Amino acid sequence: MPTLITSDFQIPNNIAQGIFKKAQTGSTLAQLSGARPQKFGTEINWVLTAAPKAEIVGEGDKKSPTPTAYAPKLVKPVKLQVTMRFSQEVQWADEDVQIGVLQDLSDNAGIALGRALDLIAIHKINPLTGDVSSLAPEGLIDATQSATLADSKYDVAVETAAGLVINAGYTPTGVAMDPTLSFGLATMRDTTGCRIYPELGYGTGVTNFEGMTAAVSDTVSGKNEAKTASNLLGIVGQFDAFRWGVQRTVAAHLIEFGDPDGLGDLQRNNQIALRAEVVYGVGIMDLNAFAKVMKPSA
Repeated sequence: MPTLITSDFQIPNNIAQGIFKKAQTGSTLAQLSGARPQKFGTEINWVLTAAPKAEIVGEGDKKSPTPTAYAPKLVKPVKLQVTMRFSQEVQWADEDVQIGVLQDLSDNAGIALGRALDLIAIHKINPLTGDVSSLAPEGLIDATQSATLADSKYDVAVETAAGLVINAGYTPTGVAMDPTLSFGLATMRDTTGCRIYPELGYGTGVTNFEGMTAAVSDTVSGKNEAKTASNLLGIVGQFDAFRWGVQRTVAAHLIEFGDPDGLGDLQRNNQIALRAEVVYGVGIMDLNAFAKVMKPSA
């Protein structure tokens, strides 16, 4: 077990992997669209915008050219970091306490990095400040197709959004839900008072809805981070049109000197800092593959 006395250390493999695993499970987008291997830097993806069409050719006839069109779409890197301060006395603690510090870093950094993927890729915000960031790529919040909840008919709103995706030529494979949407669906009742979707429980652990993969998190609305309310309840879409991957894996190091986060000199405050970082590559191939579920405007 490495100690916290060294100026730099590597998190043990089992904990480092735990950070990335939690980063995945903490994000609705990561659950609905698997990570893809990526190299560091901006990647160019080519999207087929006009599919080729076959031609009947008579015997001895000349063959015509087949019109086909492609458009470039970018997957851009976004670097994220979590910096946490601890009392300098951690350096003198016994091995059990040191393991506790590493585990705390693992848990908290994993949650933060997982939430960050949704917050930047849906809302384009800096998770720390809640403001829209110029460093974030386009977000799913920019989708123009949307269905608005009316009369608490949550299933109708999701169905309408799915229809918009289908009409755009895509297949709705998943739905990202804010807990308000999943709870609303789970507690809908018919005219006899019976719950329509009893299998959803109270909507906290929904993994499937009407044949679509489902994931639930309050990052969908961004209500706990975004400074400006989005009114977003859910996103229905063909989620392989959202591309993401880890371009640089989570790393952690101990900082003993200086002022790494603007809170004052570490030595003067008898503190040390632990920092974890990851670089995601994020891109949307076509916003028309997605439709938003919105709550009514006030």
